[in-house]
Amino acid sequence: MTGTLFLIPNTLGDTESLSHVIPEHVQATTAGLVNFVAENAKTARAFLKLVGANYPLARPMQEIRISELNVNTPPAALKGLLEPLLAGEDAGLLSEAGVPAVADPGADLVRLAHQHNIPVRPLVGPSSLLLAVMASGLNGQSFAFNGYLPTDAALRTKRLKELEIRSRHEKQTQLFIETPYRNGAMLEAITASCHGTTLVCVATDISLPGEAIHTMTVAQWKSQLGAGKTPDFHKKPTVFLILGQ
Repeated sequence: MTGTLFLIPNTLGDTESLSHVIPEHVQATTAGLVNFVAENAKTARAFLKLVGANYPLARPMQEIRISELNVNTPPAALKGLLEPLLAGEDAGLLSEAGVPAVADPGADLVRLAHQHNIPVRPLVGPSSLLLAVMASGLNGQSFAFNGYLPTDAALRTKRLKELEIRSRHEKQTQLFIETPYRNGAMLEAITASCHGTTLVCVATDISLPGEAIHTMTVAQWKSQLGAGKTPDFHKKPTVFLILGQ
């Protein structure tokens, strides 16, 4: 019999209280595991330390096994990460931020687990994408996540126009994310590329003390930019949502 792969959500950043965003049963389940797969072992240990402050860990920290899975992990190494599970031990897949396997390299491991008939149990926790959709006021009945847009200015503009057309024709909210140092350029590109009536939501620091979520038309965002009243989001991961009107 194989073990179970638990998909363990992480916080979206430094939070005032772990229990505000990670349910108690998720913390308790996490504390009972001794095998983990994570993007970064150091940050995984930091998360486990927070969990351990509320629930005793099953083993001392130095005895907990953490294997890394990130963009540098070769596909051939994935099966080796499943060895504890194939041997009958439970394991946790821990995201760097938010929920595992969504905009996260863990999806490949989850797919391989299914191929080996390993039970997969997703645990409840914060997803910046779903929280942004909830708070945006845009269409939550039909939406699509598009990851990161091109960094090249011309390609980014082309992609934005494609997403705007799709959102208008299908009445579908289009989501994408951006790194902190490119947030300003992204908002400027949106206001320069999209129609004035298109709705745009900018969501930063979701579930954290500095949370800010604003939905306005492109014309209104352009006015904000002109007045120097843009959000203070240049050092924060951001979710953008657009819906053509």
